[in-house]
Amino acid sequence: MMFLAMMMTIAISASAMTYTQARNEALFLSDKMAYELKLTNSQFDAVYEINLDYLMAVNRQTDISGYSWTRRDNDMRHVLSAYQYRVFKTTSYFYRPLSWKNGNWYVNVYSNYSNHGKMYHARPNNYYSYKGGNSKKGHNYYADRGVVKPNDHPSNGNGSFSTHGHVDRIPNSPAGLMAHSGNNRNNNGHFGNRR
Repeated sequence: MMFLAMMMTIAISASAMTYTQARNEALFLSDKMAYELKLTNSQFDAVYEINLDYLMAVNRQTDISGYSWTRRDNDMRHVLSAYQYRVFKTTSYFYRPLSWKNGNWYVNVYSNYSNHGKMYHARPNNYYSYKGGNSKKGHNYYADRGVVKPNDHPSNGNGSFSTHGHVDRIPNSPAGLMAHSGNNRNNNGHFGNRR
């Protein structure tokens, strides 16, 4: 009886993010990816969908690096250029966006972006319309999507590359600041409703 009660407590305390939490975290993470990886508009839309699907699929600590993470990585390979994917893979807070610390989910991108309200871009085109589910539509859904990728050759020594079709940048935009206002997250990136 005691074991059953303990298992129920673990399942409840390690429940999935709500849709609103997942959407806000996917937006924040995707915004930083668009900024650092210089995503095109179609890449930004796809990356937002991929991040949202991943965050909504994580129910337990073991899901952080499980099937949903593998699916996210595969989808990112299809939407990012070879150069962008290399940067993505070597940027730990993008490649491994979640960790588990002291009984709470932790969104790793907050370790590099301390201003949790700052957004660099307008919301992706599908922010209001996409509710999740593309990760269930087939293993190569994003391979066939025709995402526009930037020129994959760095143009100078700092690793930047052509940004034709790049997402519009709006630093310190009031709309961007309103888009991510905390929503159940404390200043460390932890979720208060996690135990």
